[in-house]
Amino acid sequence: MILPIVQYGDPILRLQCRPVETIDVATHALVADMLETMTGANGVGLAAPQIGVDLQLAVIDVSHDPECVSYLHVNGKAAEIADIMPLVFINPSLEFSQEKEFAFEGCLSIQGIRCEVRRPAEIKATLPQLDGSTLVIETDGLLARALQHEIDHLNGILFVDRLSAVGKVSVKNRLKRLLSGPENPG
Repeated sequence: MILPIVQYGDPILRLQCRPVETIDVATHALVADMLETMTGANGVGLAAPQIGVDLQLAVIDVSHDPECVSYLHVNGKAAEIADIMPLVFINPSLEFSQEKEFAFEGCLSIQGIRCEVRRPAEIKATLPQLDGSTLVIETDGLLARALQHEIDHLNGILFVDRLSAVGKVSVKNRLKRLLSGPENPG
C-alpha cells in the first residue's frame, strides 16, 4: 500500500527515532509498504519517519543505476548493486572517510527543492537486517550518499541542515513557503 509521505515542517522529521527492537509481521508489512511508497514516488530511499513512524528503519533502491558506485564491498567481499537491492535495514551505524564531495540531493519530504550537499565521499555502514544478520557495506557514489541521507532522517536531520551558510540562505524562502502550504500562502 502506498502511504502518505510526511512533508517538511512535520515534527516527526526532527525526532531521533527509536531503535527497532522487535521484528514481526507488522514490521515486514511496513517494509513492503515503504518499498511500494518509495517506488511510487520515484525515490531512491525512504526512512520510517517520512511515513510518520518513529523507528530506525529505512529502505534504499539504487538498482536503476548499477554503475552509481565505483566499488561495493559487502561483508568484506566485492559485490554488485543488484546483490543487495532493495536494501532494508534497521538500527544502522556509519563510519565516514575524510574526503568530502558535493552532489545534488532532493528529498521526498521536501518537494521541489534540490541542492548541492557536501558529504563524505566514502562510507562504511553497519546495517542490521530484518532476519537478524548484519551487512557491513563499504562504498561510494550514490549508494553512500543515499545511506547517509536516510540515516540522517533516522536522527532527525534533513539534507537542508547540511547546506553551507550560503546554501541555507538560498533556500530559506522556499522552505518558508513549504511551511505555509499552498492553502495558506501568507
